Amino acid sequence: MKSRHNSAVFMAILAAALYAISSPFSKILLNKISPTMMAGLLYLGAGIGMSIIALFRYKTGKYKKEMSLTKKEMPYTIGMVVLDILAPIFLMIGLTMTSPENVSLLNNFEIVATSIIALLIFKESISKRLWIAIVLITISSIVLSIEDISSFSFSFGSIFVLLACVSWGFENNCTRMLSIKDPLQVVVIKGFGSGLGSLLIAFFIGDTCNDITYIIYTLLLGFVAYGLSIFFYVYSQRELGAAKTSAYYAIAPFIGALLSFVIFFEIPTILFVIAFIIMIFGTYFASIDTNNQ
Repeated sequence: MKSRHNSAVFMAILAAALYAISSPFSKILLNKISPTMMAGLLYLGAGIGMSIIALFRYKTGKYKKEMSLTKKEMPYTIGMVVLDILAPIFLMIGLTMTSPENVSLLNNFEIVATSIIALLIFKESISKRLWIAIVLITISSIVLSIEDISSFSFSFGSIFVLLACVSWGFENNCTRMLSIKDPLQVVVIKGFGSGLGSLLIAFFIGDTCNDITYIIYTLLLGFVAYGLSIFFYVYSQRELGAAKTSAYYAIAPFIGALLSFVIFFEIPTILFVIAFIIMIFGTYFASIDTNNQ
């Protein structure tokens, strides 16, 4: 039991590390690709990449037969796909309007959204420590959202990122209901369904890109940061549940923020430093809660 729990924790942390590269590299790719098309290509890359892995494992006899999705899970499957169309579009729009390190750190609000939704709708328990984490992360997210402290105005980019986090909070709980099913199947459906849905929206509104090099880079980023990350995340949810997995996944924003500072040579603002410190305490309480189920 303990080894299975440790394995689930490792997978959650690995999923976080892979996803962490998304914000800084997406910021670069957004110079050529629109937010809507970017969202579609990221998920499509995940779907294509995981399909290739599934085919390879099947051909080599290493494919482990698992339970397939049925009509019973259809509402959660549809919800997962629709929410995964909305969330990355919101995130990419936010990323065009604010710094990648802000976006990376704000992603931790997903813990708050996932936990509250898990409590209200799916009746998962939330301990005192996780409540403390939720409060601290929320305060940090508010600080990060302030664009001008003198006039106390909020950043529109940050608001879009928070909308993405709420969408992913609902999506995480939908995915939780599918976590006993074949993870490869879940990721492939998520990738192709959400990817093609976002691309259709992009073509409909005229947000397209003809730069093949950037398209290939985006598909590869989607495979690593979304495909492999989601695959390990779903496995982790089987053992830990939606709220606990999301708590371990919280290290992703810190990795993403540090990567952003290195890549873009930016100096953090005072507000960012304050939010970063508060977020560290929030993540700490979320993590120690996970260790005490």
